[in-house]
Amino acid sequence: MRNVIVVRLNVISDVHAQIEALAQAGKNADALICLGDLLLYTDYEDPGNGIMGTLFGPELNTEFIRLRTANQFDDARALAMQKWDELGNREELINREVNKQYEKIFDVMPTPTYITYGNVDRPEFWPNFKKEGMTVLDGQVVEIGGLKFGFVGGGLKTPYRTPYEITDEEFQKNVDALGPVDVLCSHIPPLIADITFDVVARRFERGSLALLEYIKKYQPKYSLFGHVHQPLASRTRVGKTECVNVGHFRATKRPFVLEV
Repeated sequence: MRNVIVVRLNVISDVHAQIEALAQAGKNADALICLGDLLLYTDYEDPGNGIMGTLFGPELNTEFIRLRTANQFDDARALAMQKWDELGNREELINREVNKQYEKIFDVMPTPTYITYGNVDRPEFWPNFKKEGMTVLDGQVVEIGGLKFGFVGGGLKTPYRTPYEITDEEFQKNVDALGPVDVLCSHIPPLIADITFDVVARRFERGSLALLEYIKKYQPKYSLFGHVHQPLASRTRVGKTECVNVGHFRATKRPFVLEV
């Protein structure tokens, strides 16, 4: 009689500096899959927190958040530029806070971990903190538990101008590089209305047409993603493919469990 080995994978996304829960994210799992957004730039629930809260202070950051939430991006940028003129070297100050967060995040992240970038991540910093047992993947495929997992990181261009937004053409190249896989892992979702609409922010986040076309063509078992913190629907199907938002880990503090 043939023995069947079940591999348990804990899948998370949108960590946003949730350090305490991240340390436990690999519990009872054979491996952790992380779909990006490790950094916390702006904490919409606590304006004094995150990189912008630290540098701007809670009062100014509250106004900055209000303008962004109202889609007044030019006004928000003008407000920020006034503060940067007062504070000094913008790049140095932000990089200092990025380094602080990444040091804490990578220090507690369990291994083995398979990880890709989110739209607020800074890939150029990762080699300084990545430790043994962490595999960074973008436009690449890895075999886990006998299945092929394909990873596509980053986000697409938006008015928010988050740190790791790439062009549609660049994103398409990374999707095309995969070939057929069993599980498609990305930070952003495929371009489907129900899973890209955020019911709290009351707006559509950018989904990927390239991912949707890939799913229709190859029909992987799963499409796993994050990015949309409070989606209208957390799951949907495209043919044989189960599309799953694995959750806003900063808020839920629990992984999505996938057994293969």
